[in-house]
Amino acid sequence: MENYTMAGRTYRYYGHEAPLYPFGYGLSYTTFHYRDLVLSPPVLPICANLSVSVVLENTGQRDGEEVVQLYLRWEQSSVPVPHWQLVAFCRVAVPAGQETKLSFQVVAEQRAVWAQDWHLEPGTFTLFAGGQQPAQQTQVPSEVLSARFTVTGTAQPLHGC
Repeated sequence: MENYTMAGRTYRYYGHEAPLYPFGYGLSYTTFHYRDLVLSPPVLPICANLSVSVVLENTGQRDGEEVVQLYLRWEQSSVPVPHWQLVAFCRVAVPAGQETKLSFQVVAEQRAVWAQDWHLEPGTFTLFAGGQQPAQQTQVPSEVLSARFTVTGTAQPLHGC
């Protein structure tokens, strides 16, 4: 094998064709509502980590479990990158009519891109939080929130942080 590119070989690099059953697809006996997606800080230095919080509410009549998924999208990059990349997930049980606040860390290494070695680039990123992939065509009773953040500084090798 001489071509190691992942384009067209994995859901992260599919063109406009979506997988039939994307990651996180499934059935639930209740419904969930996401709100209050907070990224802190919204502008961070190149080597800093991002703190994320989101509130998940069970709006249904039954207790249920939800797999909360966080995806990262590079708005511009010097090299090909996935459309979005799963950076965190958590299965959480929420009783009917209750809500819970979840916290995550997105570490700098998760923003690294490969160009002969791993390096970090400044720019604008979008973080998605929800019970399914962003822009998922096969809808489940969940939604996806999004928020942007900016990384400042100059590009540098990951091992320089």
